[in-house]
Amino acid sequence: MAKNKKVVQLVWGIALVLAGIGVFYRIPQVMPKIEQIEQFSSIMVVIRFCFYFLGVLLIGGGAKKIYDNYRLPDK
Repeated sequence: MAKNKKVVQLVWGIALVLAGIGVFYRIPQVMPKIEQIEQFSSIMVVIRFCFYFLGVLLIGGGAKKIYDNYRLPDK
């Protein structure tokens, strides 16, 4: 069971990193559409920061999960 949990944690970490990379890939494509929305045009700096921060958190969390998965020895 412990081996299965380790594999699941590794896959989850990889999924988080890929989701973070996907956020960075999509930001330039989505931002022009968001700028067209009148209510959001005045706070574009905040929205852009939030998207990039989300990407960093996803990549960081996934990298930590992958690192912890390899660092801990099997018991």
